[in-house]
Amino acid sequence: MIKTIIIEDEKPAARKLERMLANYSDLELVAVLNSVEEAVAWFSQNKHPQLIFSDIVLGDGLSFDIFEKVATKAFIIYTTAFDQYTLKAFKLNSIDYLLKPIMEEDLTKAIEKFKSFLPEEGLVNSQEIKQILKKEKSVLSRVLVKIGYNLKIIHTQDVSCFYSENKIVYLQTKERTFPTDFTLDELEEVLDNQLFFRVNRQYIIQSSFIKNIHTSPYFKVELNFQPEEEITVSRDRVKDFKNWLSS
Repeated sequence: MIKTIIIEDEKPAARKLERMLANYSDLELVAVLNSVEEAVAWFSQNKHPQLIFSDIVLGDGLSFDIFEKVATKAFIIYTTAFDQYTLKAFKLNSIDYLLKPIMEEDLTKAIEKFKSFLPEEGLVNSQEIKQILKKEKSVLSRVLVKIGYNLKIIHTQDVSCFYSENKIVYLQTKERTFPTDFTLDELEEVLDNQLFFRVNRQYIIQSSFIKNIHTSPYFKVELNFQPEEEITVSRDRVKDFKNWLSS
């Protein structure tokens, strides 16, 4: 049995996840923890599990605080409604990142991904986890954006480009433009580099939306959906850009 714990301060969310995990016969839930303080104490007194489902924003801090105080001996699947923590989650033993509300299909994929990493003997140490995760780059598949007082999930496959304007990074879809909480440097780390390419300091574009490419007098890209500003490929990026298009 795979020893599992939940770290979640919202009781309804914890109960829902507990019910969802009950459908997996090879998972054994050994604890449900509600705060940073409680989790640090639990890890200090108990044998570490193999898998952790952890919300990020807890009542007394961020769950990252737990794993900075305790040497993590488990893989982590983060669950949260706040996309701005994605980058840090990817760097702290995270094998997946599930945005709330959690969908059954996404949960199953995350668990299967975890099982693919798990060695026969079960537990691995913190350094071994970091080496495993280096080989498996986490890819950002969706972004949570704010529209007034509402939240909307945007799948990255529907984004024609990300661009920077007045120190804010926006994403462009067929519908409209949405502001994000990322920087372009951060997005470069987690976007699928088979689909996305940073053509200059201001733009990251997706190949699926390329409408036309002009090569004279300079490289210019037209997208099906883009802001009004012209998108050019930096001279020092032209070679990589052509390699990316043909890969």
